[in-house]
Formats: sequence, structure tokens, C-alpha cells
Amino acid sequence: MYLTATESPIGGDLNGIDLSTDLSDADITEFKRCFFDRSVIVARNQTLAPHHLLRIARWFGEPDQHFLKHYAHPDEPQVLVLSNIIDAGKPRGFADAGRVWHSDGSYMQTPVAVTLLYALEVPHDNGRALGDTQFASAWAACDGLPVATREKARGQEVVHQVGGRRRDLGTGRSSDRAEEDRQPEAFHPALRVHPETGREYIFVSKGECRQVVGMPDEEALCLIDELAEAVQRPEYRYTHRWQVGDLLIWDNQAVQHLASFDYQWPQHRRLMHRVTVPEPTQVRGG
Repeated sequence: MYLTATESPIGGDLNGIDLSTDLSDADITEFKRCFFDRSVIVARNQTLAPHHLLRIARWFGEPDQHFLKHYAHPDEPQVLVLSNIIDAGKPRGFADAGRVWHSDGSYMQTPVAVTLLYALEVPHDNGRALGDTQFASAWAACDGLPVATREKARGQEVVHQVGGRRRDLGTGRSSDRAEEDRQPEAFHPALRVHPETGREYIFVSKGECRQVVGMPDEEALCLIDELAEAVQRPEYRYTHRWQVGDLLIWDNQAVQHLASFDYQWPQHRRLMHRVTVPEPTQVRGG
């Protein structure tokens, strides 16, 4: 097993590994070292059933189940199906994930620590893969903040709402938006400290954050915008171009991501399996 890192602060290809087999404790330790070092890693040319994904996910903790349970895999409810495919008028999976920069599950009281996404079908146009996923380093962005902004953000609690991004964009199925609106708000520090790496990182996105506790709305939105836009700077980004058989794993306590929607049904088909692992303990603020 060896890692080929990108030129970005994040991202890397993990080579010489078959994740359908049982790895030794030493290999799992090395895998996790590469993961926390690079924040986003991909293992290509994998052949993985849902139970393989759950086994890998359990290296980091116990997987959860997404609240949109009607998109769960029929055999493994902790596996969420992401797809734009329509079968007999019924969506095979969740098609609207990732339209804004965000960290998975930030709207939850215990957010998502690790996401695994496995590609079964990747849309193409004239031989070019579509549906890239962009990632940006929330810890590199935090390191690059002006001192005054970093000090202002420390200790601030930000309100996260899952339905905010859908209301702004007007996307997704109305039944899904209704379920999103039933999810309670969550309160998290604007800056947090990663429990594995000790890096301070920005935990704010425009898609889900509208308020800062105890701060006037106009001032809060200015701070949220400044922090969110800092994460999105090009020098902190890595773009993943999908291939069938890719297993991409990312650290939601280190990065934010944005999906590309340059494909459409029925011309293009996209099918992926996703597993998420919540944070094991409360993460400290900055």
C-alpha cells in the first residue's frame, strides 16, 4: 500500500490495496494514517458490496442511517443510495445531494466524521466523466484567516439547518424538503479542533448556517460569509474525477465538498453507495 498525494493540501490516491479483503491491523493503521494526513483519499478499481463498505466504515466508528430512510439500501439500511436513475417512475436513490459547499451532517447534533462514497455507475459525455466532486480544506483555510477574523470567530456558536440550502436553491423533491424541515437545528462552534490531528478548522457553510448565537443578523451573516468563502479558495481545493470502482473517503472534520450537476437523467446515469460515520465524541471549539 502506498499513497500518491496531490499538489493540493488534501487528496491522494491509495495504491496497491484490495478493500474487499480483510486487512491486517498494521494495514488498517497505515490506511487511517494516510486518511487523516490527506483528509480525502481514493482507492480505485475496487469491487465492493454494501457489507464491504460497512466493514471499512467501522474502522472509524459505527455507521449511522440517514434520516431520508426511503433511500436506504434494501439489504443494508446504513447504506444510502445516491442516484439520478428513475425506475418505473420512482427514484432509485437520493439525487440532490451536495449542491452547495458543506460538511456532511453538520446539521446533526453529532455531525458526520467520515463519509465513504463508492461509484457503481458514473455518467459520461463523449468519453468524458461527469459529476466531479470538489473538496476544500477547512483547516488550511483556517490557517490562512486574518488574525482578527480568527479571533472573532473563536468561541462563536453557529446555527446549522439542513433545509436552508434546499429552500435557497428550490431543488429536491418536495416530500424530502418537508422531512428536512422537521430536522432540529444544531449548534456548533464556528472553529473546531480536530480530535485526531489537532488542526483547527472552519465549520461554517452558507448552505446551512444563517445565525450566530447572540450576534445581530447582519453581523452574523458577514462573519458566516467570510468564513465560508475562505474555505472555498482555489488554493485549498482538490477535484475528484470519478471512475467506476472508486471508493472515495473524506474527513468531514477537515474538508467541505461540492458536487457537480453537469449530467441529467435519462441521458446520463449515476449510481453510488454512501456510508457515513458520526463523530465519536464532542469536538472542542477553537
